[in-house]
Amino acid sequence: MYIDRRYRGRKKRSPWPFIFLLAIILIPGVYLLATRTRFFENPFNPLAPTATPTRSAVSYLAEAEDAYNAGLFAKAAESYDKMLQLEPDNHRTLNRMAWLWILRGHPERAVPLAQRAVDAEPNAENLSMLAMAQDWSGDYDEAIKTALKAVDADPLSAIAHATLGEVYADRNNWQRAIDEARQAEELEPDNFYVIRNLGYVLSMQGRSEEALEAYARATELDPKYGYINISAGNIYMILSDYNAAIEQFEKAVAVNPDIPTGYDALGHASALNGDPDRGKAMLRKAIELDPEYAPAHAHLGRLYYTQLNWESAIESFNTAFGLGLKNEEYFYELGLAYSYLEDCPNGIKWFEKALEINPESKPAKDGIRRCQK
Repeated sequence: MYIDRRYRGRKKRSPWPFIFLLAIILIPGVYLLATRTRFFENPFNPLAPTATPTRSAVSYLAEAEDAYNAGLFAKAAESYDKMLQLEPDNHRTLNRMAWLWILRGHPERAVPLAQRAVDAEPNAENLSMLAMAQDWSGDYDEAIKTALKAVDADPLSAIAHATLGEVYADRNNWQRAIDEARQAEELEPDNFYVIRNLGYVLSMQGRSEEALEAYARATELDPKYGYINISAGNIYMILSDYNAAIEQFEKAVAVNPDIPTGYDALGHASALNGDPDRGKAMLRKAIELDPEYAPAHAHLGRLYYTQLNWESAIESFNTAFGLGLKNEEYFYELGLAYSYLEDCPNGIKWFEKALEINPESKPAKDGIRRCQK
């Protein structure tokens, strides 16, 4: 075959024009994908969280009020506290938070909250709450000053007069106490707080039957306050009617099941009434609800003490005293528990603390003599 070596074939076209045209077509699409979608984002980077609306103070208030009206005071306090984080100077919420700490057995924690409420709005209601917190914390001198300011702020405030009556009762000023309590009753005869405080003043004067009648009236006016049942139960305890006391404490637990005060009272009364197992269970429930509620630890310590369980008694008493509780009887019982374990150095320390409260404490003196033999 003859081959013409001059033949070169068809010349190949350059691909660059085609590539250039394709780039012109694709670049806008790539740009849109990159700017309008997450197509090119690193798949290992988390996407930004979806924005959620922040809860308002009003929503926390509604939640708190629902819990409060249901007698769930610990739950109510949680929501009120969240509201305070949004509105830290809301004097009404500060007042309510102070009240709830008192009802939950921590009046010392109520004092600064009540003071903030007074600083924000020094009205009779806020001053009365501060006076009550001071009174229940044992600061009677400050309580009387504050209660008098509350009455001065509004002489027609039944709450102010009722609070002043309670403070006078704690200072053993019996006539002024009953005068203020009766004046409060005249101003608002259907106010549970007023009638409860009247009952307290009567009970402090030893007028037990009248006091119990007042407590019953207060409970009828508003049954969600277990502290009124506890007040009634305490009278029955003084009268050694443990069954009636236990009935009142059971009601306190029923209406306020998420705070420790009712369980503590019920546990203590049950133990004194010859039912240590129930007593222990109720006291442990109180501690479970609030590990910093000192009276429950002290009552549990006393229960162990009566069972001759010195080690457990020592542990519970020390916990109670570490939380700030001071009590002559429990001081010398702790001292005796140490002495029965032949630890007189620690025992004497607690006997001496009992004598600081009551220099004539016979069990404490006997305990010291026992250790000195």
